[in-house]
Amino acid sequence: MNLASLDLNLVVALRALLEERNVTNAGRRIGLSQPAMSAALARLRRHFGDDLLSREGGHYELTALGLALLDRTATACDLLERVFGSQTDFDPAREEHEFTLISSDYAVAVFGAELARTVHAEAPGIRLRFKQTPTEIIDNTGALLSTADGLLMPHGIVSGFPTVELYRDRWVYLVADDNPEVGEHLTLDDLARLPWVTYQRTYDAPAAHQIGMLGIEPHVEVSVDSFQSMPFLVAGTRRVALIQGRLAELLDGLAPVRVMEPPYDAVPLQETLLWHPVHTHDAAHVWLRETAARVAGAVETRRPPNSAPAG
Repeated sequence: MNLASLDLNLVVALRALLEERNVTNAGRRIGLSQPAMSAALARLRRHFGDDLLSREGGHYELTALGLALLDRTATACDLLERVFGSQTDFDPAREEHEFTLISSDYAVAVFGAELARTVHAEAPGIRLRFKQTPTEIIDNTGALLSTADGLLMPHGIVSGFPTVELYRDRWVYLVADDNPEVGEHLTLDDLARLPWVTYQRTYDAPAAHQIGMLGIEPHVEVSVDSFQSMPFLVAGTRRVALIQGRLAELLDGLAPVRVMEPPYDAVPLQETLLWHPVHTHDAAHVWLRETAARVAGAVETRRPPNSAPAG
């Protein structure tokens, strides 16, 4: 495919047609008359050798190819907007700009809040948007990163993208204060016997792989997409949860739980910022990465990563 021979305006028209499923509405959305939009649809049909939209009674439905193109076209448009929105110079004190970061609630609480405070103080026109990490991030990383400015995630889960290391953390366990089955120290037998609260696809994390290597297969009773909800799902139950030490420290006292050391040498957590290569030389993104690294340095010095959190 020779991109030089393509009219990239057709990508915008294709997205509008697939999402609106109506020629008139699609034209109105991107500022084209109905004849112009109909002409664009005809060109797209010739290019793909497919109707894309097929009439069903009084409305249009997407063909199989149209459905396949729906998400791809949205991703392509987002990526094109970011490519052509790149800057050679960036003055954070004067610019109006929004950065989107994909992140778990853990990274938002431990790192994102500090980043937002710094940005507020130094760059009042800059907005930060945090989006919850989707479960399909491992399988569709490139497409998801093309629609955002970065991904906050521990090292070792996603590879093949530019990365800056941020701060270190450690893994600890939570059990209920009144759980009579757990003594002063947590044991491997406890982890094998007790039900678990886990975060989404916990098995993707190196810490979870380590548990498997010890011959323990957690009995998952509750799975959530929020690390911060874990203490409340552990409190008053037999459950156990694996959680980051810095977050456990932030949440200390909010729920009647005990923070316990792993009964093995747990692999440490190195939080990173990953991004799509298209952003690497963009001045605004360079500023974001430099600011993130500086904020991470402050987070890093807040508490030694090998010290036990309060609890």
